[in-house]
Amino acid sequence: MAQRKRQLVSDELTEAALQLMAREGFDAVTVDAIAAAAGVSKRTFFRYFASKEDVVVQFLAGMGAGMHTELAARPAAEPPSVALRHTVWAAMAACADGAEHAGRALPVVQLILRTPALRARFQEHQARWRDDLAAETARRLGLDPEADLYPRIAAGAALVAFDTVLRRWSDSDGADDPAALTDRAFAVLAPALDRLPAA
Repeated sequence: MAQRKRQLVSDELTEAALQLMAREGFDAVTVDAIAAAAGVSKRTFFRYFASKEDVVVQFLAGMGAGMHTELAARPAAEPPSVALRHTVWAAMAACADGAEHAGRALPVVQLILRTPALRARFQEHQARWRDDLAAETARRLGLDPEADLYPRIAAGAALVAFDTVLRRWSDSDGADDPAALTDRAFAVLAPALDRLPAA
């Protein structure tokens, strides 16, 4: 019960912070304003988050965890380009039409991409995602993630595709179809991704 209440408060703080930041800009929003919008004290905010940046970082962390989970769940015999396309699409779908984000993801993505401090944190997260996706790619293909170049290159290529599609979708204010953009990106990458290194 206590854990459920804690999660509810965290969700309310996250929702309030992201809505305020998307509407007013990251720099204009204070912790006091976030706490007031969520109906809690500033002290309560700091029990859940170390800073307002951490609210956004939590949003990003969930996106990366979802990508790793998706790749790990793909059929073992699936070509790398197909598995990685589904992995990228899962993250894009969560942004574009996921019920969990209920239409607020686009302004949050735009906030992240247009705020230098948040964009830097986003890039830090992508570096960790690349390591996770490389390790999972190596496991799927029976490769050594340290000795073989392929897993890191494949993971890096998938994340470049993700970043490119996310930016195009953001720049179009959500008008461009992220599924079609993802398919186009992987049509470019597939020949290289599916040319596995010789054993």
